Amino acid sequence: MDVTYDQVLAWRLRQQGLAPRISATVEQIVERLAGVQAQVASSAELAIATRQRKPEQGAVAMRLEARTVVKTWTVRGTLHLHGASHVGAYLSLVAAARTWEKPVWQRTFGVTPPQMEALGEAVDEVLDGRVLTRQELTAALIGREGFADLESQLTSGWSAVLKPLAWTGRICHGPAQGARVTFTSPRSWISDWPGVPDPEEAARTVIPAYLRAHGPATPATFDAWLTRGVSRKAALRSWFASLGDELATVGVDGVECSMMAADVDRLARTRPSREVRLLAGFDQYVLGPGTGDVRIVAADRRKAVSRTAGWISPVVVHQGRVVGVWEPADATVDVRLFPEADVPMGGLEAEVEHLVACTGQALSLTVRST
Repeated sequence: MDVTYDQVLAWRLRQQGLAPRISATVEQIVERLAGVQAQVASSAELAIATRQRKPEQGAVAMRLEARTVVKTWTVRGTLHLHGASHVGAYLSLVAAARTWEKPVWQRTFGVTPPQMEALGEAVDEVLDGRVLTRQELTAALIGREGFADLESQLTSGWSAVLKPLAWTGRICHGPAQGARVTFTSPRSWISDWPGVPDPEEAARTVIPAYLRAHGPATPATFDAWLTRGVSRKAALRSWFASLGDELATVGVDGVECSMMAADVDRLARTRPSREVRLLAGFDQYVLGPGTGDVRIVAADRRKAVSRTAGWISPVVVHQGRVVGVWEPADATVDVRLFPEADVPMGGLEAEVEHLVACTGQALSLTVRST
């Protein structure tokens, strides 16, 4: 079966609770999107509220406190929100790449695999039943024999040394203490912590979740989302093959892609979208296929969306494609449309009204071409 990319974009908007919006909890939306990037907490809150018919302000913080949602480093080594019952599967597939065992990683960060294993065992002991700030965790670790020279790595804002500990299920974020992050052990933090499953088992959770939200897609696109393309190719093939007849192949403008077989008929019936949406920075709609997908973000507009230091701008989406960017400025939503965009003003005004419901702030709209 062949479909157009316009159909695919409309189908993703529906699957992700964007068009139409949905009545769903934080946990349901996080699962529906295969995780929500949470490098910027306010962006994660808005990404979820944007999809709710009746947004609940502060809902993410409440779910984190209730421990039904977990914040930790998962796909692409970035902070994400995941449901407590599924987070282990995402950790498993990221860990399967074993990036910390590669020579380039060891040269860059100065920590060997045996040191990482020893560090992990120490973290198991230090965080058991405890919640510590980064400073407290660092002090507890460097006070132990063999770890004194790791202080700079442990305090680095990039957290490169802590990420493999997250991927192997030894550390996750606890509740923030003001501006300070905290860490704890998922084994003591998450009720009935199932651990990190075998990658073959994990793939049966993660691949369907990704394809339902961001498919149809190729295995290479999935891996770019998961690990920036560093998964072992034989493992990647095996993960997809393990789903057997649950997967189907469809042609998308001439490219063979995978999707869940149960979704094929609904995709075939999907009509192109006319909706306008204002999406938060780091929104999964853009990150799922990647900002390099020129069918969503035109090549000459990518710099406006994917900025320096990995910053992903809030975007204007019309008919499934990124047609501009926006940002809050005091009590104003400052929309900057790309010159070629033809966006109905009524759609933008309706989106600002929804942002008012999401944020609880009075907002006005300004629109200009960029």
